[in-house]
This record gives sequence, C-alpha cells and structure tokens, in this order.
Amino acid sequence: MSLKVSSHITKDLPGQWDAFLISHPEGSVLQSWFMYKIFSDTRNFKPVLVYCKDNEVLSGILLGVIVREGYGLKGVFSSRLVVYGGPIVSVSYPEPYVVCELLLDELVKITGKKVIFTQFRASYDLSKFRKCFEKHNFSWYPRLNLLINTANYSDVFLGMTGSRRRQIKKSLHNGASIIEPYSIGQIQEFYFILKNLYKSKVKKPLPDYSFFESFYHNISNEKYGKIFLVQFENKIVGGILCPFMNDKSMFEWYVCGLDKDYLDKGIFPSVLATWAAIEYAARNNINKFDFMGLGKPEVKYGVRDFKLKFGGEVVNYGRLICINRPILYWISEIGFNVLSLLKKI
Repeated sequence: MSLKVSSHITKDLPGQWDAFLISHPEGSVLQSWFMYKIFSDTRNFKPVLVYCKDNEVLSGILLGVIVREGYGLKGVFSSRLVVYGGPIVSVSYPEPYVVCELLLDELVKITGKKVIFTQFRASYDLSKFRKCFEKHNFSWYPRLNLLINTANYSDVFLGMTGSRRRQIKKSLHNGASIIEPYSIGQIQEFYFILKNLYKSKVKKPLPDYSFFESFYHNISNEKYGKIFLVQFENKIVGGILCPFMNDKSMFEWYVCGLDKDYLDKGIFPSVLATWAAIEYAARNNINKFDFMGLGKPEVKYGVRDFKLKFGGEVVNYGRLICINRPILYWISEIGFNVLSLLKKI
C-alpha cells in the first residue's frame, strides 16, 4: 500500500472523482465536483477538498465547505466547516478505517483553527468509522432524517397519506402548475420567497443568492440537479432545489411556498413543489429521495410532521461535531440565543 493524501486538484481529478462516486454504493452528489464548483461560486463559502489515492487510484474523498455569515467579527463568530454526506471511502480497499483516518487527519490539519466548529451531516450510517471520529474529538448527536425509496412510482404515490394526494390533485385542478425555470428572474422570485421564509419562520442562515444563481447556471450544462417551481396565474408561488445523481439519491436542499396566501384558492405550493421532486426521482432512475433532516428526536418539529405525510422511512444517522475553538463557540452560542430571544419580544 502506498496511500497518499492531497488537496490539490489536478487536471484528471474531476473525472476520476465522479467515476469514484458513481461506482460507490454511498456515493452522492453532495460529495461531488459539481458541488465543489457551486460552493466556489457562493459568497461567504469556501470549499475544502481532501482525497486519498493508492497508486493513483482514488480510495477516499471528503468535501466540506467553510461557511461564514459575513466579514470581520461576524465572520469569525459564525465560521464553521460543514461536510454534507461524507466521507466516501472505497468499500473494496482492504483498510477503509486507515483511509478515513488519513482524510480526517488532513481535514483537521488544513482547517484547524479557521473555524469554530466542524460538523458532519451524514447521509448514511457512519458508525463503522465512529472510533476514528472520536479519536479526532468528534461527538455524535442524534438527528432524524426521512428517506423514500423511489424505485417504483406506484409505491411512492400510494405511500403518501390520502390528504397529501388530495392536496396535489386539488392544486393542479385549481390551476397551479409545475415548471422548470427558464429565466434568472424566476430564480430571483424563488429566492425572495425562500429568504422571507427563513427570516420569519426557519430562523437559520440561508446561503447568499449566488448559491442559487450558480446552481441554476450549472445544472443547465450538467445533469446533477433540478429546480422545480410552482406557478399560479403567471406568478411563482413556491419551489424546490434538488441536487442528485442518476441511480443514486436526490436531496431536498431548499423548498418553500406561499401556502397561507393561497390556501383559500385550494393551492398548496410547498406540497406541490416537494411532490414534483419526488415524482421526478421516481420516474428517472433515481433510487432514493432524501429529505435532509427531520430535526432532533426529542424536540417537536412542524417540518417533520409536514415531511412524514409523504411516506418513507425514518433513520437516525445523526451528526458528528467537533468544537475547535470552545471559547468562541460558547460566545457565539450565547449571542445567537440572545438575538433569537430579542426577535420574539
């Protein structure tokens, strides 16, 4: 064995990278070259790549993104490294634990004190690497998620509750339609709805508009994602953004809708947007639809109730978190809680 770890992007790496993910049972678009480019184009995002090779053959890859909410002190106190879906370690390699350890070693080395904390949002069961994460001071926290097997369209449609099926049929009957965006102006309308939702209800950071703009432009050339919009009377009233890989998983990354505004018209934009993505997966050789989170098991969560009505299986792959700068972390936590409290007054 001659394992070597690197972060350098060579000319031939993107092709090897995609081929590795496609052939891996847990490979996904979240760890792809496509997402690296989206992160690179997004304001206040910085992608971090670590990969491992054995005699020029990829044996593991790990993509993360450093996120900040601004510059100066705001940037310092909001800095975190988020890893979606990874790491991806070759199942055929004789010592996968060693590969995982090398990837984490390098990740910690190059990000270290640059971020307050590092968070892995697992899209599959990482328990076989748990000791490796613990060695690097990561702690596991429970987080629920919902997965729908989309291999069979009929099973998917019948797996929803009756009320969901009625809402979909009623929305379409009453004049709502599902479209794919054909102008950047429609992306701006979608983002405006999403931004208001995050400000008024979600209360969590939302990526800069440049993330959505980059996603829109990149999926026009590469088949790694879809944006579905809900239109009613020539107005965008909802939508969903979903990265995916064929024969793999589709992910519900961002979804929104003006549900209250159109309830009296019998239109359910968020339901219709979500169904548009699930239906696409079921009809286009995408084996799984991943809702990307149902929250903490012990905490009531309205979004969970909304998602569960689409059917599927609840899993708890959890999150792995390492606090790199404890003092700054606790200061930022106190500041966030104070701001949340003040908004409620």
